[in-house]
Amino acid sequence: MLCKNTPNVTFKTRVRDDSIDGPNPFRWENKTTADYFSGKKVILFSLPGAFTPTCSTYQLPDFEKLFDEFSAEGIDDIACVSVNDAFVMNAWGKSQNIDNITLIPDGSGEFTRKMGMLVCKDNLGFGMRSWRYAAIVDDGVVTHWFEEPGFEDNCESDPYGESSPQNILETLKAA
Repeated sequence: MLCKNTPNVTFKTRVRDDSIDGPNPFRWENKTTADYFSGKKVILFSLPGAFTPTCSTYQLPDFEKLFDEFSAEGIDDIACVSVNDAFVMNAWGKSQNIDNITLIPDGSGEFTRKMGMLVCKDNLGFGMRSWRYAAIVDDGVVTHWFEEPGFEDNCESDPYGESSPQNILETLKAA
């Protein structure tokens, strides 16, 4: 079984603040890896980018739909990290009507790089992005790892299956 600590990173997030007037009532807030993973059992999944087809059609919506089933298996939170900034992640969550998934903006790719999952996707015009993977993280320690095959820069395909919520849920139920 994999036992790897999640890297210590500070994420630049935007959070709603009702004390701010106007059409954009958000303020900057730094969140750390500990804020997201300490003292909790979390499913972390990563994807190449917000608003992309597989991510928006299957991966994010299916995690949202299966949230209650994951909770029944002892999961406290489900977090999605992507090499996108806070503005993009917030807009994507709003457009997808996400209520149960924590969206983590890894704008600089630092977390993704330290997880060893940063890949070049110049062939798609994306630049540096995350390879698609998921993990079960228990109090900051990765206990289960689900990585899509074919990890490489400028991969011609976008595999999806290992990191699907259905596969992770099946693993949890079998434990």
